[in-house]
Amino acid sequence: MTAYTKKEVLLEARNIFLSYGNKCILHDINFNIRDIVRPGMLQGQVVSLVGRSGIGKTQLFRVLSGLQKPSSGQIMIRERKPTLSAAGTIEVNHERPVHAGDMGVIFQNYYQFEWRTVKQSLMLAARQNPALKGKEEDTILHYASQFDIPDILHHYPKQLSGGQQQRVSIIQQLLKGSDFLLLDEPFSGLDICVLDKVVELLLQVSLSDELKTLIIVSHDIATAVAISDTVFILGKKVGQEGSTIVREIDLIERGLAWQRAVRREKAFEDTLDEINACL
Repeated sequence: MTAYTKKEVLLEARNIFLSYGNKCILHDINFNIRDIVRPGMLQGQVVSLVGRSGIGKTQLFRVLSGLQKPSSGQIMIRERKPTLSAAGTIEVNHERPVHAGDMGVIFQNYYQFEWRTVKQSLMLAARQNPALKGKEEDTILHYASQFDIPDILHHYPKQLSGGQQQRVSIIQQLLKGSDFLLLDEPFSGLDICVLDKVVELLLQVSLSDELKTLIIVSHDIATAVAISDTVFILGKKVGQEGSTIVREIDLIERGLAWQRAVRREKAFEDTLDEINACL
């Protein structure tokens, strides 16, 4: 098995409850995502959140992103903050509640400003990141080349394919500089060729920084599991109103993380059967 350790908590859901009126949607949600460290390489985190339709995945997605306030409980995140010291500027990590805008959120519809070119939209995102001041254009060109879209920078959204729009949306969020990227159904409606490119792209993003953390909500369980290191299953317990995390599956312990040909492993099929039995 590949050597690794799990260290500091990057995100923690603490006692999350969500109700609309008298209807309980989410019940006692508790889990955390830890920094995965592998010797000699940058290793981000890729987490999948799965569950059947109508179970509350979208609501939990919005709570995690800070776009929706839970009825009770908190989502806590680890933040990197430059701090002046006697030795100069150092990076200090501290924990705080998540707020709207803290996370890069990529919705299924890949909304873009129709009246702006791709480059104009990316520049707008880059200017929101103080760390890129004076380097906005070079960084945009770097990502455009890395994600294979240098030829469409002067195109408008209506001229882009679905896969191109998705890549632009991901680059926008990377330019903003968040350590967290939440993706809603990133594999939906993609043909097999584009799907493979998207999977490679997400893996590339996860390896761009030690603390980069991708949280994927998807109905495509096989693809989500194939690129993840951890799966959280949202479901219901007998006699309980509202949904909760019914199981956490550590794919690293099972030897199923970071493998290009993982779908060929019997343990992979067994894990899919286990997940489906919980849904």
